[in-house]
Amino acid sequence: MKAAFLTGHGGNEVVAVGERPLPARAAGEVRVRLHAATLNRVDLYMRDSGAGITHRIPQIMGVDGAGVIDELDAGDPVLQPGQRVLLYPGVACGRCEFCLRGDEVLCTRYQILGEQRDGTFAQHIAVPARSVLPLPDGWSFAEGAALGVNHLTAWRMLVTQAQLRPWETVLIFGIGGGVSLAGLQIAKALGARVIVTSRHAGKLERARALGADHVIDASREDIAKAALAATGGRGVDVAFDNVGETVWSHALKSLVRGGRLVLCGATSGDQPGADLRRLFIRQLKVLGSTMGTVAELHQLLAFCQRHGVRPVIEQTFALDEVHAALARLESGLQFGKIALTIDGGPAP
Repeated sequence: MKAAFLTGHGGNEVVAVGERPLPARAAGEVRVRLHAATLNRVDLYMRDSGAGITHRIPQIMGVDGAGVIDELDAGDPVLQPGQRVLLYPGVACGRCEFCLRGDEVLCTRYQILGEQRDGTFAQHIAVPARSVLPLPDGWSFAEGAALGVNHLTAWRMLVTQAQLRPWETVLIFGIGGGVSLAGLQIAKALGARVIVTSRHAGKLERARALGADHVIDASREDIAKAALAATGGRGVDVAFDNVGETVWSHALKSLVRGGRLVLCGATSGDQPGADLRRLFIRQLKVLGSTMGTVAELHQLLAFCQRHGVRPVIEQTFALDEVHAALARLESGLQFGKIALTIDGGPAP
């Protein structure tokens, strides 16, 4: 089958498009003929170094995906051949204490597609049957693929961890990226007031069109001062961060007393000044979050269908154009998800 895979670490020169073995399907697994995947920051990280993530070379890239069921166990009570589906991107052991309590994202042997195991930038993939969810009618494969990482991450951050309420205000950093846009969409659908930041005026205007209540131009405004001004000096209830070090201080200073900072990434660095006095005097809460559970993805999917929330797809590339897609993501200029269309190829 055709796939985009890593041959080493470096730049786009280590990303090859060529033949890889068709994945074997074990009992209890489903083989999916993929039609779309979307890019995530971790794809760049795996290409650049993958440091700290156990993986092998060659490694098929891609964390999320959607397609059509190609093969599954006979008599499956839920799924059927030819069904349009999206994927949950994690595989857990099912036996550790975290899996047994229904929080498999904390599994001690958790694996993520495109990281610890072959991913979705390929014509076929085999995953556990529980990792396959029906794609809503009218959704494109790219929209379905995008739900499994960015929207799932934002859902766990806002709903499970921060427990955002309709009367609250959330500050979202770096609008335009997939997780931040998903956070804006979910927060607005929950009824919350949303303030967003960006260094690009065009992104701020597009965010306003999607429902942002207030925008902050980080290229010329002090974020914390602007957030306080927008809330009448009170501060925001929740700061939503996937940027890390460069916005940490702004996030803490923007929070109301007793507010919550929820974070899922550190693309700008992971060693900010702790500002411990502010943390304990104002009794702030810092909540880490990564991915989400299968149950949360089911909840998210139902929520999106009920509220009309659909991922924003900015640009689509063919699998053979994966270098251009990675370059677009690396530029940081995108507003929404960058997708790959994948020709599923002939039936194996």
